Amino acid sequence: MRILSGIQPSGKLHIGNYFGAIKQMLKLQEENELFAFIANYHALSGGADIKELKSMTIDVAIDFLSLGIDPNRSHFWVQSHVKEVLELYWILSRYTPVGLLERGHSYKDKVAKGITPSHALFSYPVLMAADILLYDAQKVPVGKDQIQHLEMTRDIAIKFNNEHGEIFTVPEAYVEESVATVPGIDGAKMSKSYNNTIEIFMEEKPLQKRCNKIVTDSTPLGEPLDYESCNVYAICCLFLDKEEQLELANRYRSGKEGYGHFKKYLKSLIWDHFEEAREKRAYYKEHTDEVLEILDHGAKKAKAIAEVKMEQVRECVGIL
Repeated sequence: MRILSGIQPSGKLHIGNYFGAIKQMLKLQEENELFAFIANYHALSGGADIKELKSMTIDVAIDFLSLGIDPNRSHFWVQSHVKEVLELYWILSRYTPVGLLERGHSYKDKVAKGITPSHALFSYPVLMAADILLYDAQKVPVGKDQIQHLEMTRDIAIKFNNEHGEIFTVPEAYVEESVATVPGIDGAKMSKSYNNTIEIFMEEKPLQKRCNKIVTDSTPLGEPLDYESCNVYAICCLFLDKEEQLELANRYRSGKEGYGHFKKYLKSLIWDHFEEAREKRAYYKEHTDEVLEILDHGAKKAKAIAEVKMEQVRECVGIL
């Protein structure tokens, strides 16, 4: 099965990225044809720091490789290295009703959060559709907040196919319900846009400080804590199996530990989980030429597929 997923280089990778997307990629690449790209065009839609975009793109590539993306098994490249995606984006715009985009929850939410409205932000779902349809992806790992965008992709593909025949594969969403939405330090969805993330590759002391900022209630030490509504508990559970989650819940109910104890516990879970990835990352930081070669090879593989699809699309719409 062909799976496609991308992530923006708009800041440091955080554990929401990992559990919401990257962990799924690592599992899916074992038995599927995985297309994993760094969505640097998409990063422009949210007001990314243009001066830092190139360096952040390399950093995200290093992070992906460190976390386990295997370029020998998967197609791994930078979005902008396959220009056909922009051509398809423009062609698909003709098949995208304005009303479809106006109903976008993500656009409204981001504007409400203070992100400047722009055509790029508004038409983000069309570029996402181009990313997916260009490679005939069958499944797309998404968080709950992205399901509507995937539905827009399906609508656009069906509209195009109805006019021109079965040109595009109509994709389906792949959602793991248990990790579809990862809470940030304020309890809202973890997102760089909301400045509520916990970065994967923080140094140990800054990581503890970040965990300490997680919002909790004012229950004093010595009283049972409500683990079900606790952001610290919710994030800890991402790293724990069912039995370990039950043990942690019992610790909350005992009243013997306060939120400070559980924030230290969370830091240790994060630090230990990514120990091997930190070692790999140190290697790739010293061998960026190797990273660039990997990305170039991945782009060539992706471009070969994209060129074939675009020949079909151009023929359909009369582009010489």
